[in-house]
Amino acid sequence: MKKIVLIVASMLLVVSCNNLKDNEFLISGKAAGIKDGKKVFVEIQTETGSTAKDTAVVTDGKFELQGITDGIDIGFIRFEGEEINLPIILEEGNITVDIVKDSIHKSTLGGTPNNDKFQQFNTETRVISEKVVKFEKSNGPAMQKARMSNDTVTVNKLLKEYKKFQDEMNNYSKKFIKENPDAYLSVLLLENFLMRQYLTPEEVKSYYNGLSKELAATKSGKKIKTTLDAMTAIVIGKPAPLFSGPTPDGKTVSLKETLGKVTIIDFWASWCGPCRAENPNVVALYNEFHAQGLNIIGVSLDKDAAKWKEAIAKDKLTWAHVSNLKFWEDPIAKKYNVQAIPATFILDAKGTIVAKDLRGDALKAKVKELLGVK
Repeated sequence: MKKIVLIVASMLLVVSCNNLKDNEFLISGKAAGIKDGKKVFVEIQTETGSTAKDTAVVTDGKFELQGITDGIDIGFIRFEGEEINLPIILEEGNITVDIVKDSIHKSTLGGTPNNDKFQQFNTETRVISEKVVKFEKSNGPAMQKARMSNDTVTVNKLLKEYKKFQDEMNNYSKKFIKENPDAYLSVLLLENFLMRQYLTPEEVKSYYNGLSKELAATKSGKKIKTTLDAMTAIVIGKPAPLFSGPTPDGKTVSLKETLGKVTIIDFWASWCGPCRAENPNVVALYNEFHAQGLNIIGVSLDKDAAKWKEAIAKDKLTWAHVSNLKFWEDPIAKKYNVQAIPATFILDAKGTIVAKDLRGDALKAKVKELLGVK
């Protein structure tokens, strides 16, 4: 009888250990080659940088990390003083990780549906990865020598061979997305294709429409949707999407009320060196043509209101300005699919986009053309 009680008690203990809360994860890890006492972190990337979800210490070659995730997200396991940054999918459940320090590509993960799929992808693409490593090891010195001697024939030949491996990986990734419409890795791969512009917006949209509703509703799924909407909306020949935003003095200004015969939407920030370097040219252009119908509205990706206002005053930017002070999360920048700054959009009198990202003489020539100035 006593033995039965002990067995039941043990079972209850196991159940209680695995009885996680909603959106709670428990990572049980092994760390071959990592010294005991080393700190281990599980982190996520936010708009302000890396944020640790939990911290632990390696004991007897093992560790446990636990926390709450706001839906499914990509995380990274990092060790104190080690060049290890192992991606993992944070989701509700018991996740297992087996890290091999000296051969990090041989590390494995699993335990939850999305991490099992992630491991499947890693296993099935390992052959390609190993071919890439072998190629780089064999041809690295030759590539370096060819570049130093401007031997473009050799450089192009090696790049063409290297591209075969990239194509092989891209083709496998596309196949994985089609076959796994409910795997979180699929949305990450699709997001990567979109950012690299490997696929056209139409191709990305085709894959995106094949994803499950649950996957499309994730943070990365929504990001793809937002980017796709912006990419298809921001096209030369189409009307510029309308927007409004807070001004430096706390009021609200809209694109519609700032339209002139020619309007430049200028995405910039006080912390952007190239933007600040270009500002004197934009000021000169504005001063020369504002009286004839040139208007500008600056959209800043600043976070600090004081620095934003200081830069406006210092650079003598006398036109309209708006900013939500949300850095790269600015909703206007997202609407216009701004991935880098400075970025400019030139509009005609009707508010139609007629050109993008013109600088210097090219910008001046376009403004003169639209204003009808010789």
